[in-house]
Amino acid sequence: QVQLAESGGGLVQAGASLKLSCAASGRALQGGAMAWFRQAPGKEREFVAAIRWSGRTTDYEESVKGRFTISMDRARNTVYLIMNRLTSEDTATYICAGAPSSNFFAYNPRLQDRYHYWGQGTQVTVSS
Repeated sequence: QVQLAESGGGLVQAGASLKLSCAASGRALQGGAMAWFRQAPGKEREFVAAIRWSGRTTDYEESVKGRFTISMDRARNTVYLIMNRLTSEDTATYICAGAPSSNFFAYNPRLQDRYHYWGQGTQVTVSS
């Protein structure tokens, strides 16, 4: 069973940066894909960014393009999300997800039902 453990959330001021980490146990996700989603209070969970295990292909939600960077450390089974120029609109619980296969990535890496494994989330709060 794969477990995902997020870390790195916190309370920051608008304009600041944060780096989130998600460590995956086991090897079931190797060759698959990893993603970050977020959920704000009273809102549905939404896609933020995704990356293939190879690290060569990524996808970003429009509002975070140019500010967020997703990356993969395959040796550590860890995916990162570097978030710059944070705004109050980024306040949410950030949740890591893993898919054992990346076959869907080419046509839609944002499909939540393709991600079989989910972390508990880490809270990011941005004060304005």
